[in-house]
Amino acid sequence: MATRGHKLYMISVVSEMLGLHPQTLRIYEREGFVKPKRSGGNTRLYSEEDVERLEMIMRLTRELGVNLAGVEVILSMREKMEQMQREMEEAIVKLREELAREMARREEARNALVPLRRIPVKKGE
Repeated sequence: MATRGHKLYMISVVSEMLGLHPQTLRIYEREGFVKPKRSGGNTRLYSEEDVERLEMIMRLTRELGVNLAGVEVILSMREKMEQMQREMEEAIVKLREELAREMARREEARNALVPLRRIPVKKGE
């Protein structure tokens, strides 16, 4: 099943893909770690982003020994960092646009000035 060109997976498929029990996936949903979409029949539909997030949770818990409280903190910090990154990128774009406008104004002002001709000064005057 797909929506807007993105694949969606039922809980049984994600369970098999990741080697996680479906109940574990339900716990992760209840904890707010993932928010799968729902079909008309209320079937959970996981996006590729959900699957990637679940893989990260698995790495944190299995490989690094992080408990679910730690996972929550890490995911929250990651989301905040991603938001800050987006805000920084937006600020940089705005600064570049303002710099380009200022440079254009200065160039326009420079071109608008009439060059002065030097008038020779005679000695003794």
